[in-house]
Amino acid sequence: MNPYIQYMYSYPHKTAYRPLTGISLGDYASLLSGSGHGLYLHIPFCQAKCGYCNLFSVAGQDMDRVDRYLDAVERQCRQYQEVLAPNKSEFSELVIGGGTPLCLTEKQLDRMFTMLHHYFRFAANKELIVETAPNQTSKEKLRILKQAGTTRISIGIQSFSDKELKAFRRQHNVQAARKALELINMFNFGCVNMDFIYGNPLQNEESLMISLKEALCYEPDEIFLYPLYVRRGVGLEREGVVCNPKRVYAQYQAGSRFLREAGFRQDSMRRFVKQKQKRAFSECGFGTSLGLGCGGRSYLGKLHFCTSYAVSAKACAAQLEAFLQTADFTQITNGIILTEEELKRRYIIRHLLIYPGVDCEQYQAHFGSLVMTDFPILEKWVTQGYIAKAGQMLALTPQGLGLSDFLGPQLISPEIAELMEKWEEANG
Repeated sequence: MNPYIQYMYSYPHKTAYRPLTGISLGDYASLLSGSGHGLYLHIPFCQAKCGYCNLFSVAGQDMDRVDRYLDAVERQCRQYQEVLAPNKSEFSELVIGGGTPLCLTEKQLDRMFTMLHHYFRFAANKELIVETAPNQTSKEKLRILKQAGTTRISIGIQSFSDKELKAFRRQHNVQAARKALELINMFNFGCVNMDFIYGNPLQNEESLMISLKEALCYEPDEIFLYPLYVRRGVGLEREGVVCNPKRVYAQYQAGSRFLREAGFRQDSMRRFVKQKQKRAFSECGFGTSLGLGCGGRSYLGKLHFCTSYAVSAKACAAQLEAFLQTADFTQITNGIILTEEELKRRYIIRHLLIYPGVDCEQYQAHFGSLVMTDFPILEKWVTQGYIAKAGQMLALTPQGLGLSDFLGPQLISPEIAELMEKWEEANG
């Protein structure tokens, strides 16, 4: 068994999206009425493309082009504001991801925050989450984040070994990572998250433990452990890097055990939180989120949409140029409209892979059917020891949690799997 088939961070994957016609944001704007929505801004710029990266990002852009991008985003914001105005939309969460958002200059960061608060209304206690990387983390930029009210900052450390960082094709070194973390801790953000990757052929359990032990010296609130995936079209794939699933899984077991013993609560295969209390059940999968920028994804009920998925430098550059030339952002041209069947699958995937799991009574209330009837494979996983029943809750066991990237893909519908496969064939 290969435990590493696919990371199911959302469903369906963007490779299942297709061109759409005759759909505008106004058709779905009522779903953004009132409060409680999310806003996501994608900043696609990076210093360089990491060897494993299959996210939408572009490298080597000059500041004039970044300014042009912000011009386009502001045009998008203005058009969205006009559509949303009658609904009095209020956003409770703002996420700025990438790419590397702090690739922006201080002046551009100030412009970005001013622009967002000019065109959108936010809750007084909104969550503001920003991603960064060591080389782009400076005292001046962190001060801007603090003044903007950032509540959570996430930094991609990946390893405290220069040899491993080089193998990942990261641009920073260990010294830069340490300096960035020292600066971040000076500003007392409400939550600091650190990302690490395991599974590179140069890594082993011992080297992973060295990195995690050093990470704890900076007292992070959260740590994410990501297995290395070498997907089609990424730099490491072109270099012929191949991961050994058995070695990768052994590193996962060692890393997750270490963090749990260090007092971190494991909420998913990847997420470890420095809290001892259990995570309360909360609904996910039905939330509404509006995406801004090239690569930003929106979730509006049954409609999911974003710019076309791209991985290679050439394809990403083409998507960016198309975004810069877009005149009307309110027309939805690429996405998917989910059927009731796909909504059920999304609900199960979004809940089962994150503790405390699936509330069977809530599922029945939403869909009018029994989860075990709709997904008989869950009963099989109970028998195999991957899922445990506790009252109305279904939750992955520790063994099941470690196999999330094996179990989750089995919940993909044949229709979505076919769309994803066709995208791979067309873009191989």
